[in-house]
Amino acid sequence: MVQVRVVGIAMDESGQHVVLLGPIDALPGEGRILPIWIGSLEATSILVAVEGADVPRPMAHDLMRSLLEAMDAQVDKVEVTRIDDGTYYAEITVTGPAGERIVDARPSDAIGLAARTGATIWVADAVLAEAGVADITVGADEAEAAQDSIAEFQEFLKDVDPDDFRG
Repeated sequence: MVQVRVVGIAMDESGQHVVLLGPIDALPGEGRILPIWIGSLEATSILVAVEGADVPRPMAHDLMRSLLEAMDAQVDKVEVTRIDDGTYYAEITVTGPAGERIVDARPSDAIGLAARTGATIWVADAVLAEAGVADITVGADEAEAAQDSIAEFQEFLKDVDPDDFRG
């Protein structure tokens, strides 16, 4: 297993969101990056947690964290364990009064929860070898565009009202 961190959230050519995981000890431009395609809501949730943004109401991964805390449990680690026919699989290791439990999860949910709890994120060597790509350092223009996107989303969250979504 290789310990990784969220390097960023990107969009592919077709507009699909991708979470990028890179080895925690690799310098930018070194090592391999693991891209995992995720939904837009999951991308937003991970980005909010990684950036430490305030949200007016708890998101799904905030709820998961609160439920675990209420049960006196903690997330020890999350692992991206395998790929099967293009589908990534993950596990969340939780410790609580009943002992250690391993829970099957989608990688996006595992990563979103880890980003909120400070749990370590690991990727199986075989997964990184099969699906990892060479790290390409993000240029200044892309980094600035990402920051602008985050700021725009934070402004949206400040002004959004649930009634805006009623049909």
